[in-house]
Amino acid sequence: MSHLLPDWKSDRLKDVSAINAVSLPADTDPDYEFDYLEISNVDYHGIVDPKAIERIRYENAPSRARRRVGKNCTVISSVRPNLQAVAFLENGRKDFVCSTGFNVIQPAETKLSPKFAYYALISEGARQYFEATAKGVGYPAVDDKDFHSFAVPLPPLPEQQRIAAYLDVSCAAIDAAVAAKRRQIETLDVLRKTIIHKIVTRGLDESVELKNSGVVWIGKIPSHWKVKRIKRYAQVKRGASPRPIADPIYFDDDGEYAWVRIADVSASGRYLKKTTQVLSELGASLSVKQFPGDLIISIAGTVGKPIITSIKCCIHDGFIWFDRPIFNKDYVYFIFMSETPYQGLGKLGTQLNLNTDTIGQIFIPEPPINELVAIIDFLNRKTNEIDSIQSNIHAQVKTLEQYRKSLVHECVTGRRRVTEADVAQAHRGREAK
Repeated sequence: MSHLLPDWKSDRLKDVSAINAVSLPADTDPDYEFDYLEISNVDYHGIVDPKAIERIRYENAPSRARRRVGKNCTVISSVRPNLQAVAFLENGRKDFVCSTGFNVIQPAETKLSPKFAYYALISEGARQYFEATAKGVGYPAVDDKDFHSFAVPLPPLPEQQRIAAYLDVSCAAIDAAVAAKRRQIETLDVLRKTIIHKIVTRGLDESVELKNSGVVWIGKIPSHWKVKRIKRYAQVKRGASPRPIADPIYFDDDGEYAWVRIADVSASGRYLKKTTQVLSELGASLSVKQFPGDLIISIAGTVGKPIITSIKCCIHDGFIWFDRPIFNKDYVYFIFMSETPYQGLGKLGTQLNLNTDTIGQIFIPEPPINELVAIIDFLNRKTNEIDSIQSNIHAQVKTLEQYRKSLVHECVTGRRRVTEADVAQAHRGREAK
């Protein structure tokens, strides 16, 4: 903190806060009920979904449900890769407990403004400090000594409160802008799926005579089209994994086949171009090999997502693949990308129950080859247009989120001085919108 302003100080977090001051005792009544907060429900912006905070009894609680959270506390994860899991609990709750994966910070309010403490803990400087001091393999964690020694910037208390008030309004405005852009992205997702569904079931000729397909998700189709089950076009098979999958013997950065995880597919678009891991020759021999141009569908994690491989890779049993298919893979990719074939099979996401039998039983439309080629060409152009628009919006979101982080860091380190006029202007700008 050598860059601090002349009228600013700094102190160790433990000297201006109580850290993990109150925990549930081992002899807690088994029937005692409390609201429980887990790390998975918190990110850089705070609690992701308040409805996900569980009301549970002590006897049914996980062993990590131990740390009490009071009013004006900040909870922050000390375990990588969740170091930016930070939330501020302003109003407090009766009987509120969080995971031991969090540290609970209760500022001494005569020295440290609770909300300023929160912003200091989500700042880029805090993230860098905690990442640098995290120790261990697998899930590195910041030990108590290093966590307690984090140097908190301490401007005069009125300035802390002013900075917090300014960041409250400014960050809320940024978050609202980000939320609006995310809604645009979701609207475009719906538009893409709607266009795909219409074209793969009706074709491009608006005047064509239609007939009832007899399949709920398809509805009416051109009278000269057919419908058949997927299993009529290919054998639907499941991937396989070497066991135990964490054994290093199955991996080799110089191996021939990439190892496909659900996370790789979730992070990819239409084509799988890279993965984070590569199998050894032994690992690949115990899995299922796929080649550029193959179509796979996830049946675990991000359930129901189709993707076409652009690389040589291997898939585990969280995926299905098509053996010797006689369908056009791009066309079938679009069919499953519309998500409508899953109607009646369950809720999309982690709850959808897919396997080789359910995929094989799905009916798909079969247009004549000349129409199929035109359909693929049309959908390529339309989805590329939508993808381009979404890409621009994603870039805007990234810029806004980076600006938010920079703003917080600059304010809590004094690189940007915040005056009463700044706070008033922020409020006026917020009200004007």
